[in-house]
Amino acid sequence: MALSLSLFTAFSGLRNQQSMLDVVGNNIANVNTLGFKGSRILFSDALNSFVKVGGRPTATNGGTNPFQIGLGAKISSIDRNWSQGSLQKTGIQTDLALQGPGLFVLKNNGKTVYSRAGAFQFDAKGRLVNSQNGAIVQGKIAVDGVIPSGNNLEDIVVDTNQKIPAIATTKLNWGGNLDSNSPLTRSENVVQKGNIDSNQAGPFESTATVYNDAGTAYDLKLTYTKTGTPNEYNLAWEVFDKAVPPVSKGTGSISGIKYADDGTGNFVMDATSKALFDGTNNKVTIPGENLNFVFDSTSTTQNANASTLSMAADNGRLPNVKSGSINVFDSLGNSHLVTVKFAKVGDNQWSWTSSVPGTDTADGKIAELKGTIVFNSDGSLSAGNVSPSDPQLEFTPKGGGDPVKIALNFGDHFNGLTQTSSDSKILGLDQNGSSSADLNDLQIDQHGNIVGIFSNGSNRTLGQVMVAKFANVESLASLGNNMFAPQPNSGQAIISTLGADSGTVVQSGALEQSNVDLSAEFTKMIISQRGYQANARVITTANTVLAETINLIR
Repeated sequence: MALSLSLFTAFSGLRNQQSMLDVVGNNIANVNTLGFKGSRILFSDALNSFVKVGGRPTATNGGTNPFQIGLGAKISSIDRNWSQGSLQKTGIQTDLALQGPGLFVLKNNGKTVYSRAGAFQFDAKGRLVNSQNGAIVQGKIAVDGVIPSGNNLEDIVVDTNQKIPAIATTKLNWGGNLDSNSPLTRSENVVQKGNIDSNQAGPFESTATVYNDAGTAYDLKLTYTKTGTPNEYNLAWEVFDKAVPPVSKGTGSISGIKYADDGTGNFVMDATSKALFDGTNNKVTIPGENLNFVFDSTSTTQNANASTLSMAADNGRLPNVKSGSINVFDSLGNSHLVTVKFAKVGDNQWSWTSSVPGTDTADGKIAELKGTIVFNSDGSLSAGNVSPSDPQLEFTPKGGGDPVKIALNFGDHFNGLTQTSSDSKILGLDQNGSSSADLNDLQIDQHGNIVGIFSNGSNRTLGQVMVAKFANVESLASLGNNMFAPQPNSGQAIISTLGADSGTVVQSGALEQSNVDLSAEFTKMIISQRGYQANARVITTANTVLAETINLIR
């Protein structure tokens, strides 16, 4: 009986080593299987038979230990190793690799299954499916670009032919900086130089370009005509803006500009002539055109030499006008260029004009809105210092779109527009409109959001891949095709979003590889082989002993 016992004990060892080789063989066979999780086998000893039962110690004798003979080995568990597999880049956007404990949720012929293999693609109906077996990936579908709350899952479907309608702009944010050291925009000083030929009656002309508070250019023309009185001239002036045709024109005359012989031959105004300006400093103000400058003719002479009159404003400098532009959209998705111009009118004070060109409006006229802006002494802007208080640029676009009404926001405090010693730069930060567009491309971020990239450059969330976690993932049953199903000891699937909730993120354009370690598996193979050989040797030896026992009766 003892010899037959050793046969059965060794046989259990053979059977266990064969099972170990089966597990190792399956791991090696799946070394290149996507998302495969290798298994391990663990053994324990079987029941033991007692040869002698142990005894308790007595007052006169010590205790004895039991004598036991083992009855072999058995399989105690076959566990799956759920450690992270390495990632291999594929460049295919719909290939997804999980990093963390989560599993993809799929519908396979109406049954919910779970998988780590993320080789997905869109089928003819726009469903995101497993490319191996057609199981449909589960998640959420966005509504107007927003993922709904809750954990209710549905098939992820993306219409690759979808379009987004045009959105009319209703808000426009401006930012940047205006240089606090900038000179005033308007022309401040007009200087006339040269000579008036005293031997000629005239007329003698001098011209210059001057600029008003908004930086609009005007032609200033002065004409001197000699009167019958010696050294006395009539002065006629004209000013009109340089638009073609001129938007406005002013004409008038100032007479009695007299030459006062100060002993140097300088041509200067007497007190009466000065009064024709402002009575003190030759300041010329033309309110209708917002022109305001000082006229200086002290360098003008009158003598028998040829007439050489010339005139320049602020030594010919250009007006200080800073501008920025940005495209906005009407209800049909047509683009319109909105420009804002800033002109300095005083310390910390600027005027602004926002406009849309006449080529974009239904009536062909420029749509404009004007106002002022006052900065704080630290360069920041208080929203209450913008006039009008709620600026709204309005225009009716050509082409049949709805009237456009855009709220202009110049910022508040240091958010938006500032005035510091830095260079001027006006930026259209953003606007909330867009043209209609076709879906051009898809991207999937680390949180599983499927983002559509449209032809107008905008993007919109279309859906989100969800994942499942289990309290005991080792208890999941493999169904083949890289799919798993829950078992009683696995617990219910906990559906959550990728990220902090699940402790899992996804890498688009990559696939998780098998986590099988070949070097470890080959080592186990050798161990299994040697174990099998040793148990076979026990059976061979027991058989030899049995044969000798039988031969005893011969």
